[in-house]
Amino acid sequence: MSPAAPAFPEDEVRRRARSGAAAAFPAAEDYGHVLFGGRTPTAPEDDLDRTRLVPPVFMPERLKKLIELGREPMYDDVELTTGIGGFTSALPVYVSALGSTRAAAGDPGLALSRQAARLGLPMVIGENVVPVHGYGRLDGPDGPEAGASTTLLGRLRAYAGELPDGVGGVAVQQSTEDADAEVWNLVYSDPAARPLLDSGRLAFELKTGQGAKPGLGGMTVLDTATTARFGDRYGLDATALGERHVLRSSSPGTFTAEILRQQIRLMRNNFPRARVWVKLHPGRDVADAARVAVDAGADAVTVDGAEGGTGWAPLAFTGGVGLPLAVCLRRLAAAPPPCLLVSGRMWEGTRAVKSLALGARAVGLGRAALLSVAEDPDQGLIRFTECLALEMRLLISALGKYAPDTLDRQDVWAPDGDRAGDSS
Repeated sequence: MSPAAPAFPEDEVRRRARSGAAAAFPAAEDYGHVLFGGRTPTAPEDDLDRTRLVPPVFMPERLKKLIELGREPMYDDVELTTGIGGFTSALPVYVSALGSTRAAAGDPGLALSRQAARLGLPMVIGENVVPVHGYGRLDGPDGPEAGASTTLLGRLRAYAGELPDGVGGVAVQQSTEDADAEVWNLVYSDPAARPLLDSGRLAFELKTGQGAKPGLGGMTVLDTATTARFGDRYGLDATALGERHVLRSSSPGTFTAEILRQQIRLMRNNFPRARVWVKLHPGRDVADAARVAVDAGADAVTVDGAEGGTGWAPLAFTGGVGLPLAVCLRRLAAAPPPCLLVSGRMWEGTRAVKSLALGARAVGLGRAALLSVAEDPDQGLIRFTECLALEMRLLISALGKYAPDTLDRQDVWAPDGDRAGDSS
């Protein structure tokens, strides 16, 4: 069954997965027949959508590029290659954490892994894959489970098998239940992960929360017949969803500043060759938490806005809990992490470029990535990303700049202030 995203511009994402870069423009057949003006939003707007990118009239960076090239620069002169948490990415984009959720299991997860690798985009393998689906080599490296499409090793091999030299990387997330299953130890010592480790393209991500349900752990729905195999590893609620379904909940974990600091130090000590990423939910103290993570040595800090998330969540959380991404970016403005990764309803270039201008190093694709591979398991994400990359080049060039890391807060205007980055 193909996944759906009712509160997301699903039709637009699928169109991009079919049409590629052409979807960045009106239909070519309409040229000369339709008069175009300001467009109607395709989805409910939030504070980030209501801001605008504001190109200046005077563009000294364009002049520098002109002198460098010996000709007038164009949008295809924008270089999008970006360093992300110790990796090199072909774009300022990564694939967000997709864990044991059914929508990412099996063939969709493998298709997503393969296409992300071909694109040279870093990918996060989310929590609970091992406790729920297994690691992938319980019977030895060549055993019957080794190629299982739902396992962590299956996704890892699918990604590594398509990855070009010098780009991309995998970040493996770990929750409380994953720690009990020693997920990081399994990956770090696995010969299948050795090429990634040897090339500096393996990271471990410590998860403190997520945008879909800040303060809660992961949740999935089980049928009553399968609950027994999870034993006491998860919280199981047989009454919340009626007689035929059981709610499976992960522990959210407990963090203080000192616990977070010590966890990162342990990661660096126990897995010295792996990069360290930390994922934060959009909490009111997100700036303090990010500062602790950076000071302790994290290579990247990921912040999920409240608009993000692909997994099962209580309805009360999806509309009313957690800071919007725009507010997270404002709170982080005073001391942004050197490598800030953000996610939250990313699907087109304008929102992505605004986030980069407001302090992010890269943006994460979650629902958009899953919908793209659902539309076309072989080329959907590739076509979608071609469209996204074209939009980003057009927008960055229009601002008179030619690399994502040259964007700044002056490039964004907000209705309630001179710049979106104002702390008020």
